[in-house]
Amino acid sequence: MKALCADLLAEYTALAALVENLTPDQWVARTAFYSWTPFDEIAHLCFFEQAGLLAANDSAAFEQDTKNILVELAKGVQISDLARRRLGYLSGPELVAHWRKQFACLVEKLTVLDSKARLPWYGPSMSVRSFATARLMETWAHGQDIYDLLGLKRVGTGRLKHIAHLGVTTFGWTFSNRKLAIPELAPHVVLAAPNGSTWAWNEPSDTEYVRGSAEDFCLLVTQRRHLDDTDLEYGGSSTHAWLSIAQCFAGPPANGPASGQRG
Repeated sequence: MKALCADLLAEYTALAALVENLTPDQWVARTAFYSWTPFDEIAHLCFFEQAGLLAANDSAAFEQDTKNILVELAKGVQISDLARRRLGYLSGPELVAHWRKQFACLVEKLTVLDSKARLPWYGPSMSVRSFATARLMETWAHGQDIYDLLGLKRVGTGRLKHIAHLGVTTFGWTFSNRKLAIPELAPHVVLAAPNGSTWAWNEPSDTEYVRGSAEDFCLLVTQRRHLDDTDLEYGGSSTHAWLSIAQCFAGPPANGPASGQRG
């Protein structure tokens, strides 16, 4: 658990280092992710860091906060609106400073918890390990929106393995979340890690498989790239069906960008 938390902290810190140098104009520029601004992206992350701290420290308070959020959502208020409402009084640099304090406290708390302990969350409870992995994935994904806006290419790290693992293990959930039949055979996934090594999941198969870079796979399963805009190689009808709708994050079915829209 300590290694995962160290990776989570590193992912947070890398993104914070990027955004703390944004200009005032960049803070309000529109990304390709639902036209959110970098402020929206960081406020969204900070909103859930605060929720995570509440879930870990005071489950009753988290439950009440969740009820309040559901009331707002029922009125048509978006999560992004709630984040702006809670954090919009801050400037961009002030938001980063506040976020740094929040994620440092969250990682410190997660590090001392049992990895199998359950945290209340929106929907089913999550194990501490799953929660930390999900926070790393979401931080990386929203960070990608900002990298794309700035026209920057980031260097891949071994932290991608957490996201890739989440992408592979949500194979069945991706189908069931859309009320589709889950294929019997999960594809053999073989990915090239940033350091040149190979990561692999599931039983070898010459008919149902995915091969390519870990970064492309992570971009796909976080819905930051369309399948056509990656260099992934794949085979099998079930694999193609999965890659066309892959979604490693919780929530209702979502559709990624159209071909050629990003990347």
